[in-house]
Amino acid sequence: MARRKRALEVVRHDDGEGRPSRRNRLNFFELAYQRIEELLVHCELKPGQFMTMLELQQITGFGRTPVHHAVNRLSADTLIIIRPRHGLHIAPIDLARERMLLGLRRDMERFVIRLAADRASLSHRNQALHIERLLRERRSSLTLDEFNSIDRRIDALVLEAAGEPFLVHTLRPLHTLYRRIGYIHHRFMPGQADLSGTIDHHLAILSAVASRRVDEAVKASDALIDYMGEMFTGMEAGIDPRLLDCSIEPLLGA
Repeated sequence: MARRKRALEVVRHDDGEGRPSRRNRLNFFELAYQRIEELLVHCELKPGQFMTMLELQQITGFGRTPVHHAVNRLSADTLIIIRPRHGLHIAPIDLARERMLLGLRRDMERFVIRLAADRASLSHRNQALHIERLLRERRSSLTLDEFNSIDRRIDALVLEAAGEPFLVHTLRPLHTLYRRIGYIHHRFMPGQADLSGTIDHHLAILSAVASRRVDEAVKASDALIDYMGEMFTGMEAGIDPRLLDCSIEPLLGA
């Protein structure tokens, strides 16, 4: 009987007093972060938008504590600006700053991809091949939202294969910034809906990591960053500035 009682205690999801366990609280924190990150990438939280913490709780469906925790992280990531006594401000997109930071991402990705290709375990290589097959099979029919979901998986896999936890906290905000840039480029720039270019660059990275070809992986990573740099050239001249900051007044009441 005592043994059964101990077994039941092991699988409890609260702390014995009805409160979520610490492990579950941490899961809620991460889920809230992921949900808000997704809303930022897809511009459902528009750059330049003002809102309250309560409104963000209602949009995400999470309670005050996990949303507050996620907002603090995203503030440190420079994606949300906290205005004491005034609420939250979704940081406007500064194309010049994000183009400059692309150089930082290039150097960091070289380091990460080199580690990942060198250290990738059999499990990591198997996952890379599985994602590669899916991208090849769905290359012509993949939606932008589906690609972003896969892109997030690729980023997580590469970081896991690299095996250095410090890099996760450093690169994750950069991944979010450029995933949003890619979303705006493909969704709103005329004639840029085709995903084949970005898919091909990701396929080259996956193939090199899966086969542990370190130099080819670094070369493929550089090519992806070059491709992203080309996005900025078009966006700087042709993007509606209200997509970068929704607080900008429309022209002629448009």
